[in-house]
Amino acid sequence: MAKSTSRRTDRAGTKYPRKQGTIFSGVLIGLTVGAVLAVGVALWITGNNPFMSSSAPGQPAPARIEPAAPEAPETAPSFDFYKVLPSDTPSEAESPPAIAPVVPLYYLQAGAFQNPADADNLKAQLALLGIETIIQTRDLDDRGVFHRVRVGPFRAMDEMNRTRALLTQNNIPATLVKEIPTP
Repeated sequence: MAKSTSRRTDRAGTKYPRKQGTIFSGVLIGLTVGAVLAVGVALWITGNNPFMSSSAPGQPAPARIEPAAPEAPETAPSFDFYKVLPSDTPSEAESPPAIAPVVPLYYLQAGAFQNPADADNLKAQLALLGIETIIQTRDLDDRGVFHRVRVGPFRAMDEMNRTRALLTQNNIPATLVKEIPTP
């Protein structure tokens, strides 16, 4: 007995009719609905409604504004060759820029240690007092590497004196270091 070619069977052996073009028609319908929705949302967001007239009934149409006539173009400047060249008369010499006075920076050095852990401990102790410090590491050829714990820089002496008094109250000796920055 010959099998019918118009009907297929699934794995369970049941027969179902073949549907032609279901995927293609579904994609086509989806694209159409999506395009219509996109146009509708775009018109709704921009506020343009092509189905309504621009003026309400009973109101006159707004006056149309005509663009102004273009103005006459400006004439280009003319250059004369001999006027452009510098003259033989000496010009005024430019004065050299004023040199700003160099303001020295003041630091309070709270300690210098060969062991970096000692420098970190002093920095933590000063941080508990609310004093910001920096640790500078310098290699002194004849004595080795030193870690300096410094407070500052200070530009005014009164601010430096207040910080020095706070250090003295907490039994931390500090040495004044004056640094002149190089331009």
